[in-house]
Amino acid sequence: MSAPLIELDAVAKRYGRTVALDRLSLRLDDDRAPIVAVAGESGSGKTTLASLLLGFVEPSEGAIRYRGEQLASLDGAARRAYRREVQAVFQDPFAVYNPFYRVDHALTEPLKLFGIARSTAAARTMLEEACQRVGLHPEDTLGRFPHQLSGGQRQRLMVARAMLLKPRLLVADEPVSMIDASLRALVLGSLRALNREQGVPIIYITHDLTTAYHIADIVLILYRGRLVEAGTAEAVIESPQHPYTRLLVGSIPWPDLAIRWGQDEPILKEDTAARDGCAFRGRCPRAVEACRAAEPSLHVADRDRVVRCVLHAGEGTEFDMAGLSRRLGFAADQRESEEAQ
Repeated sequence: MSAPLIELDAVAKRYGRTVALDRLSLRLDDDRAPIVAVAGESGSGKTTLASLLLGFVEPSEGAIRYRGEQLASLDGAARRAYRREVQAVFQDPFAVYNPFYRVDHALTEPLKLFGIARSTAAARTMLEEACQRVGLHPEDTLGRFPHQLSGGQRQRLMVARAMLLKPRLLVADEPVSMIDASLRALVLGSLRALNREQGVPIIYITHDLTTAYHIADIVLILYRGRLVEAGTAEAVIESPQHPYTRLLVGSIPWPDLAIRWGQDEPILKEDTAARDGCAFRGRCPRAVEACRAAEPSLHVADRDRVVRCVLHAGEGTEFDMAGLSRRLGFAADQRESEEAQ
């Protein structure tokens, strides 16, 4: 059996006494290309996970492996290959650009750095094709300064940049949170095209469960650095099982005035994280005495999800992204079939 594309083995990250990510294990295989949404409120560990995957920070515990090699031990050609094969789209569609350069610079420099384009003419052709693939007109985009483009145009250029490098994994950290709602569908459509057309798995970091529902095959819910629920987007968002996920979904402002926020579930109250037992116990409307005894482990709640909650205690399981993505592989195929119709 070949090594997974990327694997987190009981990875934890601490900043002083603050636990940003707590013993998270997951893996993605080369033969699957899901869009995995990682959701949760601020402080849940989403951006820390992105920074770990991109190699910006090192874990306090555990190991991150890329194609079987520990990320911390990569050097020389291996580190260079990783920098090319694992790309990112960040939250702020303006801060990633140098305002003194035209936007072409952000796209041509990686081509030079990795020796992808053999000539200036070849680079220009690649840039134009990449722009067209994300729905941009090259003549209206290339040659301009960042401030001359909209947030949606700048963000789609970052997706185009990733396409140029033919990545094996894309980490998208809140890619649509700072652009107009009318442009979000265009950026998400570009990400989906990269996933479907080039077979690139995407880790989609977000606090927005509505976009997660529309773009993701699998959803992971984090709370205070802990994975509390994972499964298909349909299962997790349409019928959440963990009390925290239920509260998140209940807090979504649906575009229907007849539906009051928190109608089915109370809106999340102020964080009063417990010091013992389940970390969510202090905020949980369904807490029982067993929640105080010890932190619950992940359990198989049904064929579509795993949940960290004593209310769903069953067969204990170690969360395995490869196994979950295989078991839930029908999700991506089903969505493609529905889109075709």
